[in-house]
Amino acid sequence: QVQLVESGGGLVQPGGSLRLSCAASGFTFSSYTMSWYRQGPGPERELVAVITRFGGSTNYADSVKGRFTISRDNAKNTVYLQMNSLKPEDTAVYYCNAKHYYDPINYWGQGTQVTVSS
Repeated sequence: QVQLVESGGGLVQPGGSLRLSCAASGFTFSSYTMSWYRQGPGPERELVAVITRFGGSTNYADSVKGRFTISRDNAKNTVYLQMNSLKPEDTAVYYCNAKHYYDPINYWGQGTQVTVSS
């Protein structure tokens, strides 16, 4: 059974930090590019950060560059998102995504709420 389970969300003040985790199971983790998306009040789900299968390459949305860091531990089947200098506009539900490097296979987690507010 495929599972992506996010954790680490919560309420934080502006300027604070959070570390999100996404634990994967039920598939070969190292065969998947991992990403974090977020969905705020609007209809669009925004791509926040991407990391390739073995962590050799990362990419970020312009809105989070220099503040967020994506990483992965293939031995633990887990991907992380370190979020620093958080802003109110970072408030959203954050979703973990796994995309197979070759086949059209895509998995989503259930999401974790991040709220940045004083």
